[in-house]
Amino acid sequence: MSEPQTTTVEVNGFPCRVWTKGSGPKLGFLAGFGGLPRWVPFLDALAKSRTVIVPSLPGYPGGAQGHTALDSHLDWLLAVRQIVDKTGLAGADLVGASVGGSFAAEMAALFPGHVRKLALIAPFGLFDEAEPAADPWAQRKDNVPALMCADPKHWEALVAPPEGANSIEWPIEMTRAAEAAARAFWPLGNTKLEKRLPLIEAPTLVLWGEADRVLPPSYAKKFAAGIDGATRVQTIPNAGHLAYLDQPEAVAKAVLGHLG
Repeated sequence: MSEPQTTTVEVNGFPCRVWTKGSGPKLGFLAGFGGLPRWVPFLDALAKSRTVIVPSLPGYPGGAQGHTALDSHLDWLLAVRQIVDKTGLAGADLVGASVGGSFAAEMAALFPGHVRKLALIAPFGLFDEAEPAADPWAQRKDNVPALMCADPKHWEALVAPPEGANSIEWPIEMTRAAEAAARAFWPLGNTKLEKRLPLIEAPTLVLWGEADRVLPPSYAKKFAAGIDGATRVQTIPNAGHLAYLDQPEAVAKAVLGHLG
């Protein structure tokens, strides 16, 4: 895989990394739990026909430490709005996964003119007491890979220290990413998003890994039922919570087919 172009945008005085690769209409991607310590095959598949723009959220790998300045869910939403604006994604298609999926849905609900079409991959934001979500922050480190991916090796490859990484700083950076997500989605990813889903006007695709161990696949129907606009649900076989790591080509094909 060739390397993407790397730039930064400033959010609340902190730099956030932005990756850009490909050509064609703009497509933004907000990553899932753990962020994106490295460029992944899923993004390459999207970049074959789109200009893929991948901003790092505050606190995530490449996102500096700006998460400590965000004290409420509203703070996070306004920070994501800044990122969308400053990366030129306003009015473009938006894809979000896991924690990033919740933010993508919020952008489409609160700022409908900012999102042309929307694709959500197992987004956070809802909680059903009858089928509770797993708590990724309460897991032992050795349990996380199998929780995030159907094939644990895909998670392990994502979070492995890149070449040249400082052996002391790298674990701290990954812990910071988990802390950032916890600040935004505690407890259990429940942000009462169901109250805002009816505001989404963008045509929406909801994708779910068949083997998701974080959010039961039944949550896909809950999301689709909450969105008033044109919504379609698709299940990805042999994929876990971060389906784009387990099945990059299948997820990219579904996303690009929806976005047109």
